[in-house]
Amino acid sequence: MYICKLKQRKYDDKINQVSELFRPAVINKTGDLSTENAKFLFFRRRSKELSLISLPINLEYMGKIIALANQKGGVGKTTTTINLAASLATLEKKVLVVDADPQANASSGLGVDIKQSECTIYECIIDRANVQDAILDTEIDSLKVISSHINLVGAEIEMLNLPNREKILKEVLTPLKKEYDYILIDCSPSLGLITINALTAADSVIIPVQAEYFALEGISKLLNTIKIIKSKLNPALEIEGFLLTMYDSRLRQANQIYDEVKRHFQELVFNSVIQRNVKLSEAPSYGIPTILYDADSTGAKNHLALAKEIINRNK
Repeated sequence: MYICKLKQRKYDDKINQVSELFRPAVINKTGDLSTENAKFLFFRRRSKELSLISLPINLEYMGKIIALANQKGGVGKTTTTINLAASLATLEKKVLVVDADPQANASSGLGVDIKQSECTIYECIIDRANVQDAILDTEIDSLKVISSHINLVGAEIEMLNLPNREKILKEVLTPLKKEYDYILIDCSPSLGLITINALTAADSVIIPVQAEYFALEGISKLLNTIKIIKSKLNPALEIEGFLLTMYDSRLRQANQIYDEVKRHFQELVFNSVIQRNVKLSEAPSYGIPTILYDADSTGAKNHLALAKEIINRNK
C-alpha cells in the first residue's frame, strides 16, 4: 500500500460534509485497468490535506458466454458456431464450443468422434460430471469443445424433477469463464429446456437469420422467450446481434430480407453477413472449420470479419 499526499487548496462543499468519499478506479469493458495492478482508489479527508490511498484487489477477468439460437432449423447455427469459434481462435482468443444439440454436428464438425467421447455435456448436466473431463482438443490449439451426445434427446425429461433445472448449464459453465475469452453454445432448433438452459447461462445471444422468404417466421417467438428468460431467469441476457446467413447479393429477395431485418432491428444487425459458399458445406465432412479447409474462401473470410466485429463490439 502506498499513500500519495495531495495538498488541498480548496475543499468542495460535499467533501466538507462527509469524512470519506469513495471513488472506484476506471475499468474498461475488458476488465483491464490503466495501472499495472488492479486497485481501488478512494479519497479521505484529513484535516488540511487530502490523501489518495491505493489498495490492491484481486480482479479476475471473465470471458463471455454467447448462445447461438433460433428454433427454426437450417438457418446456419452450427456452421456459424464452428467457424466463428475457429475465427476467434485464429485471432488469438481462447474459445470453448459447447455442443448443446443432440445431433452433435458442431462436435463432428470440429473433428470429434462422438462415439469415443466418454464425458459429454449430457454427463455434465445430468450426472454433474466434472466439466474439465469433458473438454476436448481440436485442430486449433486455443479452440476446445465439449461434445454432445444423442442421449441429450432425453435429458429434458430427466431434468424435470431436478432443482433449479433451468440453471444447471449456468452452474456448469460459469466457472469456465475465467479460462476462456469466449464460450459459444450451439443450441438445438427448439425452445426446449436445454435451449432455455443455454439462454440462462449466456451473457448474450446471436440469432442467425436465413436470407430467405420465411426467415422472419418464428423470430417473434424466440424474442418473446428471450424476454421471459431475461425477466425471470437471466436479467443480464442481451442480444449480441442478428446475423444474416446464406446470403446471395445477386438475389433481390435476399436484399429485401436484409433491409427488412435491418429496418426492424437496426444496430443489432451485424454488418457482417455469411454468404452462400460451397466450402462452408464441404469443410464439416473433413472435421475441420472452413478457415483450415480453405482460408481464402468467401465463407472463411465472412466468419473472420464477423469475429473481428464481435471483438470490436466487446472492447
